[in-house]
Amino acid sequence: MSSSAGPSAGSFELVLAQPRGFCAGVDRAIDIVERALAQFGAPIYVRHEIVHNRHVVASLQERGAVFVEDLRVVPGGSTVVFSAHGVSRAVRQEAAQLGLHVFDATCPLVTKVHVEVSKLRREGFELLMIGHAGHPEVEGTMGQSDTGIHLVESIDDVERLSVVDPERLAYVTQTTLSVDDCAEIVAALRRRFPRIAEPKKQDICYATQNRQDAVKFMAPKCDLVLVVGSANSSNSNRLREVAEKMGCEAKLVENLQAVDPQWVKGRRRVGVTAGASAPESLVQELVHGLGQLGASRVSVLDGVTETVSFPLPKGLGGSGNRSRGSLQEPTAGDALRDVG
Repeated sequence: MSSSAGPSAGSFELVLAQPRGFCAGVDRAIDIVERALAQFGAPIYVRHEIVHNRHVVASLQERGAVFVEDLRVVPGGSTVVFSAHGVSRAVRQEAAQLGLHVFDATCPLVTKVHVEVSKLRREGFELLMIGHAGHPEVEGTMGQSDTGIHLVESIDDVERLSVVDPERLAYVTQTTLSVDDCAEIVAALRRRFPRIAEPKKQDICYATQNRQDAVKFMAPKCDLVLVVGSANSSNSNRLREVAEKMGCEAKLVENLQAVDPQWVKGRRRVGVTAGASAPESLVQELVHGLGQLGASRVSVLDGVTETVSFPLPKGLGGSGNRSRGSLQEPTAGDALRDVG
């Protein structure tokens, strides 16, 4: 970890998690809406928030994106983008029936889970979906099958399960879960159903894993962790929970304006991270604001460098690939040298 001069009396050190912020799936989803607006003009309709971040959604709205929950309000023949969280088969069928021109911004790692569900159901497996009720990703994944899939949110749910044949049972998971919480539920499933089939590769995505690991590394070094993200962001909420489980006080903040200056009074070291749907610009704004509140030393922790990229849908032009970092602003290390 690199740092500037040490803190003065009454000041505190600021440490930033690495990695943090946008992942490849979020980069891709935002890029799809931006390219659709550039290519076809406003309005571009988006089913559900493209990603769970109010700053991102407001920025796209200003440029002509219209966010809807019901496709029936979209004029026939319009261009619509499915959000990064994915949609059910019924939503896809509805879009086709309404004659909508669709670009699918579903994260490819969510699509992988959709493919698993369809394959396992064709093979006659009853399915358990580990996830949070009401989350659009869960609704989309469970909507890949009309029957034979059940939601599991807790270990208690595992004990209450009633299945047709324990020998023909499999599970999938929401991609943005707490890695540790999910592992506990999976362990309970294995105890009750020893023959349960599991994904060939973990469904929790690389970005979720990396950001949680970074918080586990950072939290023990801090007496407060600030997570930049929106209240409806699953992965951002999990980062806050991970920090708390490591014994560190943690707050989820939308932006700098959400920070109470009293939170940092008397602190020795404050950690900052951001959910996978939170833009780096909000982190930089927070860091510079904390500089005004006494952050006289800033360090960027060592961590994984992500180079994952996903192809864009056909019909949007360009190279078709964007790396995770390509849409981000200058790195925190560059932006923070003038703090203190």
